[in-house]
This record gives sequence, structure tokens and C-alpha cells, in this order.
Amino acid sequence: MGKMRDSLDLRALRFAVAFPLLLAAAFAVCALMLRNNLPDPVAIAWNADGGISFAPFAAYVLGGGGFLVLVGWLVFAQAVPLARPVIMRRVMMGMGLMVTLFITAVLAAGLVGQTGLADARSSHVDATVLALGAGAALPLGVVMMMAFKPDPHWTPEDDAALETERILAEDPALAEDSMLLWVHARSSVFVMICVATVFPAVLIAIALPWLGALLAVVALMAACFLFVRVRADRGGVQVFVAGVLRVLTVPAVDIAGAAAQEVRAADFGGWGLRHHGGATAMLVSSGPAVVVREVSGHRVAFSAGTSATADRLAGILNRVAARAQHDEQPPAP
Repeated sequence: MGKMRDSLDLRALRFAVAFPLLLAAAFAVCALMLRNNLPDPVAIAWNADGGISFAPFAAYVLGGGGFLVLVGWLVFAQAVPLARPVIMRRVMMGMGLMVTLFITAVLAAGLVGQTGLADARSSHVDATVLALGAGAALPLGVVMMMAFKPDPHWTPEDDAALETERILAEDPALAEDSMLLWVHARSSVFVMICVATVFPAVLIAIALPWLGALLAVVALMAACFLFVRVRADRGGVQVFVAGVLRVLTVPAVDIAGAAAQEVRAADFGGWGLRHHGGATAMLVSSGPAVVVREVSGHRVAFSAGTSATADRLAGILNRVAARAQHDEQPPAP
């Protein structure tokens, strides 16, 4: 038991095991309530004309419930090991909830679409039940990602943080020349992306799964390009899309100056990574940003959150640039 506590998040494990089972049981109970109004056998696959494949009611319920439990366990299990990154565990916990609720919605829509029919060949999947269930699965999964608090576990990232603290203790001035900043677009922009792409993608996937999946991927990529991590230190500044993909790097020795400005994204070609008018920009919105002027004359701009953080970041870059250029100068004879 001690070894399990050291390697597994037991709270997450209990939820991962119990939730799919309870959801499958709830589906079975609701299906039994509809049993007297369903044809025999029931349809399990459909085309535009109606049911094309059939199975006994018990096979539909047991098979669907078993598939629900199996997939739920498989996805939820990815959030259980403590060795996994915290962000990954939170995402997989939300994905598990989202997937299990979506499968339940599909199974329920298949049964409701056959209610009151004598022959399952004339049945269709109930689009209303499917749309409501899928629409609920997405936000509930996101809520789970935000609300789930994984058990703490010492990781290599903690070792790196400890080493950073040791270095800062030896050189306190280093803290003044370092900054890590996360910047994202306004929440209304992400809501707009979901409304304009994700929800239609769920409905389109009923008829054309590949097109629905494509729209969902496009929405995810658009959201990623509106979420960046900025890291500034004595080596210069780096900007990462979605926190992981480095798209901008300006070494300290190449910085001629940096200034905090209120910018319009349109002046740099729009949101996201742009090359426009002799400048490279990574902007998630109009507003406070840092504009870096390189020694070569090229400009680099990136969002900086608020006016205060933009001022602080610009000050750090000016200091590290001055120090780097001083170190580059040859000693006087």
C-alpha cells in the first residue's frame, strides 16, 4: 500500500474506477425504463434511411455499458500515476469525464431515437439528445480540468526550481534580471472560438466525422496561438506558443533597446505569429506589449499582459542588453 501511495494518486484512482461504473449503471437503469417502448431487436448502426444493424436489447445495454467503462478506465488511468506532469494529469482527468459523458450521450441518443417504434429499421439517432449530451460533456470536462487538484509529488521540475533558488541565493541580482510571464487573449475570444468551431464540429461529426475532427483541430490550434509564455533572463528573451513551442528568440547581445508600448495587433499584421513591415510579432491581443529593437534594426514585438508587466519586462531587457554588450567589449589596453 505504501508503494502505491508513492506512485499513484489514490483519490484520482478511486474516481477513475468508480465514475465509469456509476455512469454505466445509470445508463442501464434509464435504458430499462424505456424497455417497454423499444422494438426488438434494437438498432445499433444507422444510415440515412434508418437502422442497418441490430442486436438484442440486453446486448446493446451490456455492450455499450462495457465499452463505456473500458474507455473511461483507459483515459482516466492516464491521470493516476504521480510521475506524470501535473498539467497532463489534469487534462487527462478532464478528457476522461468528457469522453465518458459523450459515449453515454451517443448510447442514449440511439435508444431514444427508437422509442415508440415497432421496427428499428425506421429509427434514427435522436439528434437533440446527442447535441445536448455532447454540449454538456465539453464544458464539464473543462471544469474538471480546472477543478481537479492532483496530489503533490516531487518531480525533476522541483529539482530544477530548487537549483534556481540556490543560484538566486548566491547571486541575488539575478532575480532582478529574470522574469517568466504567461499571456493569453481575453476569455471572450476563447468563448467565441468554442461557439464558432467546437460546438458546430460536434454536430457536423454526426454526419462527417472527419470534418468535425478537422474543425476541432483548427479550433485547438487557434486557441494555442493565443496563449504564450515569455521568458526573459540574462541570455535574452524567448517567446513560446502554448507554453512549449518556441517561436521568438532575441539574444541579449542583439538587443539595442526595448520599450513598453500600447500596440494594435493590426499594425503588426494581426494576432498570432506575424512577419509584417520589417517586424516580427507574437501578439495575443491589442494592448500592452514590449517592442524590442535589435542591433540590426529589425523589430520584435510580443504581448506582455499589463502595462506594469510590460514596463518591468522592458526594463529587464534593457539591463541585460547593456550588461551583455559591456561583456562583449574587448578590455582596454
